[in-house]
Amino acid sequence: MGWRCAGMSWPATGPVLTWRRSGRAGPGRVSVLAYGTELGFRAEGERHCLGARGNPCPLGAVVPVRSTGARCAECGRLDRAHSVAADTMADDPRTYRVYLAWFGPGMVKVGITGEARDAARLREQGAVVFSWLGRGPLMAARRTEELLRSALGVPDRIPYARKRAVRGSLPGPAERAAEIEALYGRAAALEGAGWPEALERLPFEAVDHGGVFGLPDAGPVARVVTGLVDGGVVAGRLVAAAGPDLLLETGAEGVVVLDTRLITGWDLVVADARAGVTVPVVAAGAAGVQDGLF
Repeated sequence: MGWRCAGMSWPATGPVLTWRRSGRAGPGRVSVLAYGTELGFRAEGERHCLGARGNPCPLGAVVPVRSTGARCAECGRLDRAHSVAADTMADDPRTYRVYLAWFGPGMVKVGITGEARDAARLREQGAVVFSWLGRGPLMAARRTEELLRSALGVPDRIPYARKRAVRGSLPGPAERAAEIEALYGRAAALEGAGWPEALERLPFEAVDHGGVFGLPDAGPVARVVTGLVDGGVVAGRLVAAAGPDLLLETGAEGVVVLDTRLITGWDLVVADARAGVTVPVVAAGAAGVQDGLF
């Protein structure tokens, strides 16, 4: 029984791929993703549901290869029912933080994350720059998020394809920090106008992930993977990573983007790092991936 990819995560030390034993619960393992290293893998068999809440899918369901989710309908419902976004945990005693995240010119969103997670959520979303706005109980954080959406016209979700499309031509650190600072000032001015008393406002501090993601060295993107197939290979030199994306220099194909949400649920084995890409791709900027919003 092999190892099934369970997705990418972003600890403070850098991106890693996580793995589980195919069809089994229990602890898995991680693979560190270091820029400049070569990697290659081949998909085997079919793509299966990851299950929910750390438990394998009881049906062992097969899921679509082009979806950025890797759960069947039942496991998806169970997983969402226990998420913060579902608003089913009003009595959650943990502290939450409200943030403003910048992904490109005119592309800023508001969101909340558990304080214990620090900035992992921002890296997972591919936020190029962010600033904390406040901290407090879950419902106070949620009310502040709703206030900003309504008063400032700031969304809480941005389609991932839009984030990816602008990533190769971003302005410099000073310009992107200035845009998020201006929005922070407008948000702070709302104190006393519906701002929950339980939410402590935090000072502005722009945290820039451009270097963390390796974006200055990434180069222009030529192709985007749209899904895996049985026997299909993805291989190249890792030059950057942002959110769920890996940017691989593949030689003749140029830089290819692999959204790691597409490889979850697959059994993957090692392949020659010089084998290139033999799975379906589209030109950068073209449609083709069933995108998620976050």
